[in-house]
Amino acid sequence: MGKAYEKFLARQAALEKQYDAKYYEKQHNRGKLTARERMELLFDEGTFEEVDAYATPAAAGGFGKSTNALGDGVITGYGTVGGKQVYAFSQDFNVLGGSLGSVHAAKIVKIQSMALKTGSPLIALIDSGGARIQEGITSLNGYANIFRQNVLSSGVIPQISAIMGPAAGGAVYSPALTDFIFMTESTSYMFVTGPDVVRQVLNEEVTAEELGGASVHSTRTGVADFVFSDDENTIKGIKMLLSFLPANNIENPPFVATDDPAGRAEEALLDVVPDDPDKPYDVLEVIRMITDHGRFLEVGAGHARNIVTGLTRIGGYVVGIIANQPKVMAGTLDIDASVKAARFINFCDSFNIPIVTFEDVPGFLPGTDQEHAGIIRHGAKLLYSYTRATVPRITVILRKAYGGAYIVMNSKGIGGDFCYAWPTAEIAVMGPDGATAILYRKELAEAEDPAALKKELSAKYREEIANPYVADEKGFIDEVIDPRFTREKIVNALKTLEKKSVSMPRRKHGNTPL
Repeated sequence: MGKAYEKFLARQAALEKQYDAKYYEKQHNRGKLTARERMELLFDEGTFEEVDAYATPAAAGGFGKSTNALGDGVITGYGTVGGKQVYAFSQDFNVLGGSLGSVHAAKIVKIQSMALKTGSPLIALIDSGGARIQEGITSLNGYANIFRQNVLSSGVIPQISAIMGPAAGGAVYSPALTDFIFMTESTSYMFVTGPDVVRQVLNEEVTAEELGGASVHSTRTGVADFVFSDDENTIKGIKMLLSFLPANNIENPPFVATDDPAGRAEEALLDVVPDDPDKPYDVLEVIRMITDHGRFLEVGAGHARNIVTGLTRIGGYVVGIIANQPKVMAGTLDIDASVKAARFINFCDSFNIPIVTFEDVPGFLPGTDQEHAGIIRHGAKLLYSYTRATVPRITVILRKAYGGAYIVMNSKGIGGDFCYAWPTAEIAVMGPDGATAILYRKELAEAEDPAALKKELSAKYREEIANPYVADEKGFIDEVIDPRFTREKIVNALKTLEKKSVSMPRRKHGNTPL
């Protein structure tokens, strides 16, 4: 097989030549790793198997230059990450600008299909100039095929996108259809229409970073769930996230035995909630005192900061955490917080991750801005997501639980499995000040010292109506617990809910309030 083998070796040599020192230098000068380096960093050493390495672009069809670049601007394959089988593709900006043509798209669709077929997570490392213009509608159809695979895989396998360079135009919608989006500072951006189009149409000067950089999408839009300083740390973040996730919707998330005792008492929890009900505190302190060794991977940390979402382990069990954050907007629920939490609940429910809710919510954020922007519809997303979720659901009311917000935050009435309350909990239709202003309107109007009377009546309301023991005695919460043993209560609840099974009414799908 002399000549046949020589041809085989020649093809390998051609591929190696394409990825010479100049190839690496070009990308490094942009402050980025190459597509190959990213794959090497992502996968366990020696496990990556490349697919379609020698695929070449489709002919340009008389418009633009033809090329025989191997791989067509994307590296695809599979291997293990932390011992877990994963499929991935990494767009190669150094080859045809990572632009998407028909062959490029077909390679991605093949990997997406294999990931779905084998029940394996899919990782997309995005660094692309967008649709290959010279291929016209063929390129657009390639995007359509990718989007369809994203939707077919949704809720079946975890899909993670990392924006490590440009993602513009239609290219942004594949990441938007995945479960989590990572971005890198300074070197990544996402937008539907770029700065040039904005300048031409609106006569507005804006940079790519200002329009769709990592800071914009991690704080204002909420598009990005995680932001890291560079490619290396972004890939480390992906690996950390994967360590919490099952491979697919049939499996449970990985249990990891811990030497952090399940019954560990935390004395500091007695003092974390201030005596003054209007004084803020950091709910992250509560979370870290209860989780295994205080570890917590926060999701969407920079956006809608009045609610905290993230993944952790409690007693070795992977759980999704949702918590009102009293130190931001008093922990009220607004549009952004409602949507952020609803999306996270949907993910946890899709992949069998129990949900633990830490509640301290005075209500929905009032005001014409919120009402006119649709807080009713967006708040309903949170209510819908909690109610639909069939995974184990545990709530701990730390302090305030008022009105509709109490109901929405995983109350027993919407299907919460266990609902505990600390002695500091206040559970009522509304806060004491608002309630007394309505109930004692006449008395307050006629009082010599309305402020003093209101203070007295509010204290009485808090003591007689809003205290947690009323809800406990009526069965609306399961127990008022000693805050020190919150961790133990949650671990015991997770154990007894391990075999929870719920059958939902038969239907094609519900009509989510989008």
